[in-house]
Amino acid sequence: MPDIQIKRRLRAGKAVTVLSGNHNSDMIDFLGQFGLDGIWIECEHGPVSWEQIGDMSRACDLWNMASIVRVTANEPWLITRTLDRGASGICVPHVSTQAEAAKVVESAKFGPIGLRGMYGSRRSYGVADYFQRANDETFVIVLIEEMEAIENLAEILAVDHIDVFFVAPSDLAQTMGYTGQPSHPAVRAVIDRALTQIVAAGRTAGTLVTDENLDHSFRMGARFLLTSWNGWVARGARDFRSRVEALAP
Repeated sequence: MPDIQIKRRLRAGKAVTVLSGNHNSDMIDFLGQFGLDGIWIECEHGPVSWEQIGDMSRACDLWNMASIVRVTANEPWLITRTLDRGASGICVPHVSTQAEAAKVVESAKFGPIGLRGMYGSRRSYGVADYFQRANDETFVIVLIEEMEAIENLAEILAVDHIDVFFVAPSDLAQTMGYTGQPSHPAVRAVIDRALTQIVAAGRTAGTLVTDENLDHSFRMGARFLLTSWNGWVARGARDFRSRVEALAP
């Protein structure tokens, strides 16, 4: 198994950088050289197939980056198959109660912690103590993205074996009545309060950041920092086009 450092870095109180965007295995291989801690593989909203999870997670392994797959639902078969395809971690959306958080852990961990279906997959090749190591190393994230989750956050935070409690701005904004306004002051206030509560409980907080709010999110205690490279490309493309137009109007 590759030496993926993301859990150890978080346990040491360090921040980790995870990149989302329009990924394929070649793009992940290119991004690996920049020292990122993980790649966010989008299966809730993106086009990623089961075959691609295998290739994309292998590309992450080459650079000792975590391959974190956001699944479409909190379903045991879906979580199990995603991990069996080689992902080193999962992110489960719409976790709004303690029972739903416990269900995630049960699906992602082998016994005695959970009831993940017994299968080795490629991550077990040549690993004698695979099931124990999988329990130790599999990375688990739950998304806090509804006001129901905010109201139940204390109970959700009591569930063990979850590595990151990720406060998701856009869906949270929608449930607050601010669709498309994740930066609305009322939404930011709820996000900040949730991040503070997660940290105060001794757990690891994560959120989606931009170049503009990175410093603030870090000060609020977020240590799992997700951003997309798409925005960087868009900004660079606009700047390049503007420079060319200025030279040759």
